[in-house]
Amino acid sequence: MKLFNPIDVCISPDRALEATDNPRHRAMILNYRRHAMLEVAGRWEEIVNTDLLVDEPAYRLFYLGQSLVLTGRDQVASFYATLDGSGGTVFGPLEERMAVADWGLAIESYFGHHLRGHQLHAMGIEADDPDGFYQFEHWISSFWPYSEDGRLIGEHIYEDAGSRVLHKIDEADFITPEKAAAALNPLIDTPVSDGVADRLLEPSGLS
Repeated sequence: MKLFNPIDVCISPDRALEATDNPRHRAMILNYRRHAMLEVAGRWEEIVNTDLLVDEPAYRLFYLGQSLVLTGRDQVASFYATLDGSGGTVFGPLEERMAVADWGLAIESYFGHHLRGHQLHAMGIEADDPDGFYQFEHWISSFWPYSEDGRLIGEHIYEDAGSRVLHKIDEADFITPEKAAAALNPLIDTPVSDGVADRLLEPSGLS
């Protein structure tokens, strides 16, 4: 079983950057790369309070039993704040395919989430040990449209609920929000040149 590592959120965008010289495509990929790292690191305010987003974003989320349509920065911020408060931001791809076009990004991902048993229960997912440590896995498809100036218009996310798998893991392998932030903050705070994708995957910061 492959375990989720927070720095893996960079793999697909880094590969996409290496494969294209198109300035618009690179701008969108770099926007996505930063967004993904900020979300998993718990720095969601930097997503909604910067120029990563358009002024009136629209999210469509059909995911983990939710059917949500969010419009405007306030609603998007409230969603991120709730997710962060629940400790549910430790997630990312175990495997992934990304395609880029002038309109935006299309991504198919097999996600792994690190969650305690009681967090899974609150999400409506059965886990036998409320104090246990789990990796929850599933397939999702997502579509990320961007504005003409390279800002994110919204996220359209669709889960294959039938693909859900739950693994109990050792506490030593469990990534807390604090560990995720420690791994990703150095990457977030190091600029990525627009000439070459800088693969900054070591050290992982997980200890």
